[in-house]
Amino acid sequence: MNILEPAGLALLRGFDPETAHGLAIRALQSGLVPMPRAVVSPILQTQVAGLDLPNPVGLAAGFDKNATALKGLSRAGFGFLEVGAATPRAQQGNARPRLFRLTQDRAVINRFGFNNEGAQAIAARLAQRPDGMVLGLNLGANKDSSDRAEDFATVLRVTGAHIDFATVNVSSPNTERLRDLQGADALTALLAGVMAARAELPRPIPVFLKIAPDLSGQDLADIAQVAMSAGIDGIIATNTTLSRDGLRSAQAQEAGGLSGAPLFEKSTRVLARLSQLTDGKLPLIGVGGVSSAQQAYAKIRAGASAVQLYSALVYEGLSLVSRINHGLIGLLERDGFANLADAVGTDRDKWL
Repeated sequence: MNILEPAGLALLRGFDPETAHGLAIRALQSGLVPMPRAVVSPILQTQVAGLDLPNPVGLAAGFDKNATALKGLSRAGFGFLEVGAATPRAQQGNARPRLFRLTQDRAVINRFGFNNEGAQAIAARLAQRPDGMVLGLNLGANKDSSDRAEDFATVLRVTGAHIDFATVNVSSPNTERLRDLQGADALTALLAGVMAARAELPRPIPVFLKIAPDLSGQDLADIAQVAMSAGIDGIIATNTTLSRDGLRSAQAQEAGGLSGAPLFEKSTRVLARLSQLTDGKLPLIGVGGVSSAQQAYAKIRAGASAVQLYSALVYEGLSLVSRINHGLIGLLERDGFANLADAVGTDRDKWL
């Protein structure tokens, strides 16, 4: 962590969370934010669904919803970036306040509701993306859409020429009844439409599916079967949770999705179960509560080929990316792994 980062984080915590988030985006746009050096090591280089990643630590969707800070984020040491979610038409999302820091729990609750400037505006920025990074887009549906399944395909058609992967997000708890699309029949139809839209793109790109952590064992089994049958390229596990177990912060009962430290164990168990259900044949990306190299390593050994961060950055800053990557090198070397891919899933049974 550089000498200015703690002061900057303390300053941001003096603002309400959504204002602080906006200031962080503007700081990245300015190019004045001190960036840690990227961690480069052959042991960290990996491939996920045909994407060559310099390291396995990615930025989760939701931080840069409108793809306005790509230049700054491209210098932050991430192995890959995911922006969005984007919907076909611009929408305001839910009323403020809709973002809450749970400092005692090292967690965040949000109920944004897919606020974004729409697929066309986001596509124009993606077309001007900096070189040298792996960039994906989280696909969403408009709240008032009459055909939400078609919305995902529409966004992909509009933006697909400018991205390296796309994520179908049917797991946000903040758009009413969106999670209903995780059911086997609805998901089969939705993914068929998305894969048809992908076939229309000038070049094929991987398509991932992002799922909720609050699914039953049968739901997970159904999703794994549908995902493999549909021919998608991987699963991101997981989105935020509706659970409030064990929280201490005053705002713990705010409506919305909970992310951060309390999600780590639950999301890792879902990840391990998916790894078992897919027999390691489908790449998995682990998300939820990662704030250290040890936690990133636990997700990898539970079955993840890569991980993503978001909430931990609120408390740790962007230097966390390089700290995790440095730590992963030490952990992989300690355990005798020649490269990260060799560690994937080696401790899966611990989480089942």
